Amino acid sequence: MKDVQKNSLKKLGFLAIGLFILNFASYYIYKRFDVTQDKRYTLSETTKKIIDKVDSPLIIDVFLEGNFPADFKKLQTETQQLLEEFSAYNSNITFQFVNPIEKEEERVEVMKKFFEKGLTPINVTVEDKGKQTQEVVFPWALANYGDKGAKVQLLKNLMGASTEKKVESSVQHLEYAFAEAIHKISNEKQRKIAVIKGNGELEDIQIADFLKTIRDNYYIGPITLDSVATQPSETLKALNIYDLAVIAKPREKFTEAEKQVLDQFIMKGGKTLWLIDGTNAEMENLYNETGSTLVGSNDLNLTDMFFKYGFRINPQLIKDEQGTPLALASGNQGSETQNETYFWMMAPLINPASKHPIVKNMDGVKFEFCSPIELLKSDVKKTILMESSKYSKVIGTPSIVSLEMIGEETSEKDYINGGFIPVAALLEGSFTSMFNNRVLPFKDGKFLSKSFPTKMIVISDGDVIKNQIDKGGPIELGYDKSTSQYYGNKEFILNSVNYLLDDNGLINIRSKDVTLPLLDKQSVQDNYSQTQMLTVALPIVLLGIFGLLFTYLRKKKYNR
Repeated sequence: MKDVQKNSLKKLGFLAIGLFILNFASYYIYKRFDVTQDKRYTLSETTKKIIDKVDSPLIIDVFLEGNFPADFKKLQTETQQLLEEFSAYNSNITFQFVNPIEKEEERVEVMKKFFEKGLTPINVTVEDKGKQTQEVVFPWALANYGDKGAKVQLLKNLMGASTEKKVESSVQHLEYAFAEAIHKISNEKQRKIAVIKGNGELEDIQIADFLKTIRDNYYIGPITLDSVATQPSETLKALNIYDLAVIAKPREKFTEAEKQVLDQFIMKGGKTLWLIDGTNAEMENLYNETGSTLVGSNDLNLTDMFFKYGFRINPQLIKDEQGTPLALASGNQGSETQNETYFWMMAPLINPASKHPIVKNMDGVKFEFCSPIELLKSDVKKTILMESSKYSKVIGTPSIVSLEMIGEETSEKDYINGGFIPVAALLEGSFTSMFNNRVLPFKDGKFLSKSFPTKMIVISDGDVIKNQIDKGGPIELGYDKSTSQYYGNKEFILNSVNYLLDDNGLINIRSKDVTLPLLDKQSVQDNYSQTQMLTVALPIVLLGIFGLLFTYLRKKKYNR
């Protein structure tokens, strides 16, 4: 008996020592295991580099808390698990989930403050024991680091998509969204962006939201090409300080000297974001007595330059059945104007089909009077980022565009041999100067005929970067005040800038694929009885069989 007690005490002692050693080692050696098939909780190397730089407390407030449907619970769970990975990797990162409208007496005031910060809520329907109630959800988070802060959008706004689809898309986006926010508030600005002026480009107030957003990460400065006429070399020297040039919807022709400045900026490795209209069509021109306007070519004297780089923007319009809503006045009710919504085929909603990180898992982008982009044969690598829908076609110019087009009846026959027309493309590689083997407009002792490896993105609609104006001030890029719809314009432009500037490899996080095991509600409804049997009755039956078998074996053992 004593030997048995000694062996038991010895085993207990070894177990205690083993647990002590294991506990002591775990304090210094930390390891988490990701057993998911898609490795959704394994942080990318880029994310690790970003959060490594957080050397003081960074607090993340997540407002996804409260009474909401199972789909949002899934988003909440995935957000929490991701932030746990962040916190485990760097203990300076902490987070908390908060219900901002928990106190009913503060509800109105809190919602007002959230609206002012651009944290717009959504209404969701909650079902509980057959009863449906409406709840307000704020799918946002705020990251604070010292005196800097950044908001994080947790729920993607995919027009026409089910809540399940939105949640799945949002989970794909989570790591990038938080990594981008932390990078923004924990790093000093380094890269410089030049906003080109002097050729009728969009005014600052029309791109104010874009400028306001990127100034947190980049230095911004205007470069006016008017000075090329008197000081071409000095203008080129000033532009070469920048890393990226944004040319947003010019309306006036470029001179040969101005083209040389832009060309040599590109040859020296400068990146460019071209937002160019192929025609002179403007929505404002339709609001007249006839509701129509004559549309012609937007001649900017850039055709030969673009041809040399490997693309062409044709002076045509794209008509797409996948249009965006357009609110038009239909009458008055008392002193208020009544609006009716139509789908406007000249302002297509482009849903990215490409898997490129710039547009992968992104909301639809609203275009307006866009033109076809023709990609030409050259040594430059070309990637189509966005293209029109299957039911789209090209309209030549000059032609008359009228609001009466909203009432046109069309069929599939109208789009035979049409569809899938490029409206945004990425070009990467070494470009040939348009002035190669040509007389230069002005002398340049450092002229290059072939560029260093560089990139450019061309978008055949300048309005993609244009924010609307309300009460004399700019509103968020991508928001349409007349229909209260949000589009992915802002995300598209910011992703384009990040990619062009190789921003710490951040954009590549978007390549990660996450697959959520979401419940197929329709399948459950179709097989409701079978599902009940599997989920309720079968476990009870198995438990009963196990209990009877256990009782039988126990009796058999002790009856001997």
